[in-house]
Amino acid sequence: MLTLAQAQTIMTTALAHAQSAGFKPLTIAILDARGAQKLFTAQDGTSLKRGEIAIGKAHGAVAMGIGSRALHKMALERPYFVEAATHAVGGSLVPVPGGVLIRDAAGTLLGAIGVSGDTSDNDEAAALAGITAAGLVGDTGA
Repeated sequence: MLTLAQAQTIMTTALAHAQSAGFKPLTIAILDARGAQKLFTAQDGTSLKRGEIAIGKAHGAVAMGIGSRALHKMALERPYFVEAATHAVGGSLVPVPGGVLIRDAAGTLLGAIGVSGDTSDNDEAAALAGITAAGLVGDTGA
């Protein structure tokens, strides 16, 4: 189970990583393995719908069981499948990097983080920094 303390470490470190790297303001959603929200934040200056995008990155990863980098590749190779999957999960699936599964050392799925606000690669880098700081393993789907 993803604990609140772990989620807080992930969030705090992801934000610190983004700040030190000069990223644009981020919105971060952390979900547990069921897809329920564990933690959410939006930095000052984020645009209106960044929250929905962050949730969609995390939710899509949990719903499909793969990181959003792999979902992005699927969307390029099999767009009709990803469109159908997005519909099947209620529209909350954003197939671009920045949605990272959170696993323990044994590979058990604990949840996912979705980050939105900068480039997709930078969003993913912030997510991975947070996950690593919590002593967990990030799965981007790469």
